Amino acid sequence: MTVPPRLVVGITGASGACYGVRLLERCRALEVQTHLVVTPAGVLNVHHECGIDRSGLEALASFAYAPGDIAACIASGSFETAAMVVAPCSMKTLAAVAHGFGDNLLTRAADVTLKERRRLVLMVRETPLNLAHLRNMMAVTEMGGIVFPPLPAFYHRPSTIEALVDESVERVLALAGIGAAQPRPWQGL
Repeated sequence: MTVPPRLVVGITGASGACYGVRLLERCRALEVQTHLVVTPAGVLNVHHECGIDRSGLEALASFAYAPGDIAACIASGSFETAAMVVAPCSMKTLAAVAHGFGDNLLTRAADVTLKERRRLVLMVRETPLNLAHLRNMMAVTEMGGIVFPPLPAFYHRPSTIEALVDESVERVLALAGIGAAQPRPWQGL
């Protein structure tokens, strides 16, 4: 009996909630066990951008936890996971991770991911970037995290927003070590 890989998924209040939602949908299709934690601003943004309420979002995950539940299994290094992805990742969450400020379950789980030397992928969303943002990205990178702003790629000739989102999500899954992810081949121009 094969145990499915475990992926911690965080969703914050940054714009780009579709990335987190699509990541959960794709993980379900790949039979990846997902452990979801969403900030209060993340819940609002998922509702605003995707029309999904908290219960609908949590239904997409294998397990869901409240941000205040710092005793949840994902707050412990002994709970083995393949990786953690924060999609989207606000600059507030980036700063908390960069400075080890684990004041809620999402940032604590990110800290645990880094301390256990597991993959942490942050789909940071903000533009333009100020010096604090850049320094925080550098700090997370120096700690072993992967900063992955979901910038659209056009080499696969996307014809819909969904195709742009899917391409980024597949790349993130591959970075997270989810072997069944399907990166899109370059098709030339």
